[in-house]
Amino acid sequence: MTTTTKTADASTAPAAGETVLDARGVTMRFGGLTAVRDVNLTVNSGEIVGLIGPNGAGKTTFFNCLTGLYVPTEGEVRYKGTVLPPTSYKVTDAGIARTFQNIRLFHNMTVLENVLVGRHTRMKQGLWSALLRLPGFKKAEAEATTRAMELLEFIGLQDKAQHLAKNLPYGEQRKLEIARALASDPGLILLDEPTAGMNPQETRAAEELIFAIRDMGIAVLVIEHDMRFIFNLCDRVAVLVQGQKLIEGDSQTVQSDERVIAAYLGEPVEADTAPAPAPAAAPAVAPAAEDTPATDETPDADEADEAPEAPADEAEEADEAPADKPAPASDDASEDTPHDPASGKENDA
Repeated sequence: MTTTTKTADASTAPAAGETVLDARGVTMRFGGLTAVRDVNLTVNSGEIVGLIGPNGAGKTTFFNCLTGLYVPTEGEVRYKGTVLPPTSYKVTDAGIARTFQNIRLFHNMTVLENVLVGRHTRMKQGLWSALLRLPGFKKAEAEATTRAMELLEFIGLQDKAQHLAKNLPYGEQRKLEIARALASDPGLILLDEPTAGMNPQETRAAEELIFAIRDMGIAVLVIEHDMRFIFNLCDRVAVLVQGQKLIEGDSQTVQSDERVIAAYLGEPVEADTAPAPAPAAAPAVAPAAEDTPATDETPDADEADEAPEAPADEAEEADEAPADKPAPASDDASEDTPHDPASGKENDA
């Protein structure tokens, strides 16, 4: 990223000023499902606030409530003290811009044209001025182009202004979407998973870009699943679990909270509960072993049958032994044959 704005660390962030965003009791229901329940959140100027939580916690739904894509069932959203209208383009005109979890660029338009789309809310020329190409419209168009090129230089894409958006690498498409949001000159920008799918180098570049945006005086609210990224970046972090805000505080406070750990990893197993199943299983097995000899005599019968088989085998081996021994002893066989013809026949057999 090439920018003249000095990148700052989170520790050197500007002091928080006025409240830019004030969400009070935001609740969003879809029929019988409550996706967001009574969430309060504030973002001050010069501040980066993170919003984290497991999948399905309601983070993106909350973003949609803030930006007018959804009309909250209950609660209200204020921007610099004014209640926001429940219409997305009016929210953008008021001063809030956003990016999306899934990249939403105009892929068959150039990089410059994508940024110019975000500039339309600041162009006050009417339809007839645009159709007739009046001098006022030409001047506004030139100013918009200049501003768009400044933003492309800010994110490091000025050399690709005439490239189609679909031909950019994934990380640069993410940057372009941020530039389009910045084109509306917002006072607050909402970033929905800006580093999703990025490698470590691209993630570090995105972190520097967000710090530079904060240094421009724009407040930032960011959703992210990369915990290292979010805790290094944010001044405050709020945790959503099942649509409710669980905790809010600095990085150290959130990381050390046992409820946050349980929400991500599951409820911890107590050490005392581990040996509990063992005593319960032992009595169940013992009676079964005792009852078996009383009710079933088959094992004893089998044992009785097997007991004499061992001597029988030994007897067979004993019978075979003397039969084999006389064969090599040719001298003894010749002497015994006249005295006991019967035994000689048995040996031959």
